Amino acid sequence: MKPSDLLSTAIIPALTRLNMDSLDARRFMLAIALQESGLIARRQRSADGSENGPAASYWQFEKNGGCRGVITHRTTAPIMRQVCTDFNVEPNALALWEAMRYQDIVAACAARLLIYTLPTPMPKTAADGWEQYLDAWRPGKPHPAVWAGHWATADATVRA
Repeated sequence: MKPSDLLSTAIIPALTRLNMDSLDARRFMLAIALQESGLIARRQRSADGSENGPAASYWQFEKNGGCRGVITHRTTAPIMRQVCTDFNVEPNALALWEAMRYQDIVAACAARLLIYTLPTPMPKTAADGWEQYLDAWRPGKPHPAVWAGHWATADATVRA
């Protein structure tokens, strides 16, 4: 998927639905999706290249990680549960995880709500974005060398 397509078909609709739209949110969410999946796979790839890993969506949420987090966090649970209801998804971690592979707006809502759990304002720089990405996603194998490029792509895309 092209970054501009994810922006227009999932990120902007999700941010609008949540009433949390901003240039900074668009950029950060797109940078995270680029970092997590390269916009290539909606399911985490195993070492052999097959899509059967534990994470789903372009934002690579795990059932007992981000999915459980946004469904149970005191701040995000009511919002995420309503999104689930609106998209005919059972409001539980497993159903959310399964839906996120095919429903990009639901996945984008979950990504924005995971960011919302952080106590810091939306990042404006690549360096701040990297720190917040680490805090929210807690990647097992972070790749800091590619983050600046993903941030730049996201910035150019949202400004186009």
